[in-house]
Order: sequence, then C-alpha cells, then structure tokens
Amino acid sequence: MVNPWLAMASGTDPAERTRTVRRAHEAFLTEGALSSAVRPVVAESWRRSADARVAQERNAPIDLADDALDTYRADHPLARVMPLFRELLGTIAHDGAHLLAVCDEQGRLLWVEGHAGVRNQAERMNFVAGARWDESHAGTNAPGTALTVDHAVQIFATEHFNRSVQPWTCAAAPVHDPHTGRLLGAVDITGGDHLAAPHSLALVQATARAAEAQLGAGEPRARGPRISLTALGRDEALLVVDGRRLRLGRRHSEIMVLLAGHPEGLSGDRLTLELYGPRADDRSPVTLRAELSRLRRLVGPLLGSRPYRLCAPVSTDLADAAEALASGDAYTALRAYTGPLLPLSEAPGVCRMRRVLEDGLRRTVLSHGDPELLRRWAQTPWGEDDLEVAEALLTALPAHAPGRVVPAARVRRLRELYGLAGVAQHGDSAHNGSGAAHNGSGAAHNGGGAGPGDGAERQGSGHRDATSPQRGRG
Repeated sequence: MVNPWLAMASGTDPAERTRTVRRAHEAFLTEGALSSAVRPVVAESWRRSADARVAQERNAPIDLADDALDTYRADHPLARVMPLFRELLGTIAHDGAHLLAVCDEQGRLLWVEGHAGVRNQAERMNFVAGARWDESHAGTNAPGTALTVDHAVQIFATEHFNRSVQPWTCAAAPVHDPHTGRLLGAVDITGGDHLAAPHSLALVQATARAAEAQLGAGEPRARGPRISLTALGRDEALLVVDGRRLRLGRRHSEIMVLLAGHPEGLSGDRLTLELYGPRADDRSPVTLRAELSRLRRLVGPLLGSRPYRLCAPVSTDLADAAEALASGDAYTALRAYTGPLLPLSEAPGVCRMRRVLEDGLRRTVLSHGDPELLRRWAQTPWGEDDLEVAEALLTALPAHAPGRVVPAARVRRLRELYGLAGVAQHGDSAHNGSGAAHNGSGAAHNGGGAGPGDGAERQGSGHRDATSPQRGRG
C-alpha cells in the first residue's frame, strides 16, 4: 500500500509529477474539479485553502517581528528542544540545499535556519521567522497542513496551493506535549525536489518523537494519571490520559467540557438543562443517560455519578486561557486561545462558557490598546470581521507607520460591509457603529455562525464561505 503521507511513490519522475499536479491545480481553481491524481490529504487541504480564500500569489503575513518575536519564542515550550532540532536537522540544513523551520501551534514560524543562500530565496515568499504559515493564511504547505491534520506529511512542489510556493518541497511533523497531548507546533525541512524522497518524512517524524521524549524527560512525574482536555477551536475535543489520545464525539465533548467546568459535579437535571436547554423534552434524560453510559465505556472510572462529575483532576486549554486572562496576562491568554470553545456546539452551557471567554479576551485586547495584541486578534478567523478591533488597531498605530495600510483597508471594507461607510469614524457614533458591527458579525462571537452578508460558517481555525468561487468536492 502506498503511504498517503508521502508525496511520491518510489520511481516517480518528479518533472512529470509536477506537470500532472499543476494541471490538476489549475483545473481546481478554474472549475472546482479535483483530479484523482491529487492525493486525498492534498485535495482536502486545497478545499480548506479555497474556503479560507487564500490568495494565489500573496506572501504569508508577518505576525511577529523584532522584540515581540524574540520574547514570544523565548517563552515557547519548543525553545527547550531547539538545540535538539539543530543537532538532528541543523547540520544537514546548513550543508545541504534546504532549511530547518519550527513553528508554533498556530503556524507562526519561530525559527528558520539553514544555508544563507537558500534562506535568501525563501525570504522572497516570507518563509521567515514571525510569518504565519497555517493553511488559512498560506494555503497548503507541510507545516501548516501537518498542524491541521495532526500528522507528519510531505508537500511536493505544485501540491502547494499558493503558486509562489510551488518551486519548493517540504516535509513536516507535529510536536506534542508528551504529558497533556497538546499540540505545540511542528518541525519542518524545506528545500528542493530531493525532499520528496521517503527519508525526509521519516527524518522529521523521528526528530519530532525525539523532541517529545526530551520534553517528557524534563519534568518530574506527578503522582496519578495526567489528564488533559483540549476543546478550543475544535469541534471534537481531545482527551489525553497519560499520553493515550482519545478524540471524543461532539456530544461527549460537550459533556466533558461541562463537567470539567463544574468540578463540584452536576445533577442529571442540571446537566440535561446545560446540554439541551429549551429543546429538552421527556426523552432528553433517557438520551443523556445513554450518552453517559457510552462515555463511561470510553473513559472508565474518570466519570463519576450522583452527581455526574470527573473523578480526577483534568487540565483544560479553556482553563489555561481563562486563568491567564484573570491574571491580566493578555499575551499568554491570547496564545492559549486557539479558537472558540467547541464552535459548532449549540448546548446552552457550552455556548455560555464560549461567550464568557471570548468576550473577556476580546475586551481585554481592546482595553490594552496594544497594537500587537490587536493585530493578532484581527488576523484570526474569529476577529477578522470585527470592526471595533480593526478601528482600535488603526488608532493605536502611528500616523505614518507602514503597518497602517492593511488595517486601514480592512476598516474601509468592514465599514462598507456594515453600511457605515458614510458615518464618522471618531467619537460616540463610531463606537456605537463598531459595537453594532461586532454584534452583527454573527454568532461567531456568540458561539460560531454566519457573518453579515457573507454566508460564512466560522469553525475556530477557519471558515467556509458559500459565496466563494465554485469549488468541487471531487
């Protein structure tokens, strides 16, 4: 069986493969059709890239620079294993015609190292430290796609969605916290066609595993199992118990999030209300008991009853973000916030928890008036249609700063979208208009949903837009 994560089968002619995929790429862009010659992992990534309306020629945006970049990566967990990355991949990167790159869990490149000549070429497409290379900003690429699918992958030449990246080939593997299972980022090697060989994928996979082992050895073992629940920006939560990863279904995700948020436990009636709200009927308690029975088969003694509760400490990404927010550490809170809580959930209790965290984080970002915090929020799928944040960013930037161009264009676009093009942008009327625009930007702020007039369905790390050009489903 052919390994679906490898770019090419052994003996494939790279030049012919490049031409075949290029034709398929053009057909997808013009007709929405997907050829069987395109690997499924690439085809799905192209669909996601098209849904996010990734530009065909535009470079990836710079998300961090200068002191902000230095501070951020110094505090990042992967900084601890950079010496290992350099030991295993750095030498061959400097000696060969490729680069070593490490990104965080949101696709921000933190380190890009290797031969100076190759780095200079990569800089032309903003493959540099501080740039955002997740799929929603840069399209199909190895580090961005590896983060999305949570698996090591090669992306070969014309498999890249963005044409400006198609001269390159890359292989990347995700790196996780070995205790909690939380995604920390990815390690990548980028260069020419020679990286499409199987050894490059095996190399980054082995490097990622070695990094996880080193991270695991660096902390003393606590008594009892380590249990974590990751639910921000995910439609299905990830439960990790002592390194064993379990992806929960949507209803089980909602139950686990609610119980983690109520460590004192919930009665059956209260849990029914938190899950079903006004939609509850005489059958709801029976349905809930069946769901809890199935969940207990998955998680065992972790799930207790009378009241329903979690019988061991469970760390959650929701709590991490909330604690940082409560302590006033907006940067840490924003880094921990990888998207709305279970964005497709309509359970009233989950919607309330989602709204409280997002509202609190958004108000904190606005009250700080820090251009870097505002820019980070404005560049997220849940913040890109937020007029109040866009105007606050524009106000926070110096009058002649080159960085005003993009936020100024966004403000103009959003004011037209919300019918405020003729309204003054300063004073009370502007604040009223901005606030209305944010509320009108849909249930993305109140639990995910459609933005005004664009038919968008926001799902934490990206969105689908029904008004985008035709895209086939192959």
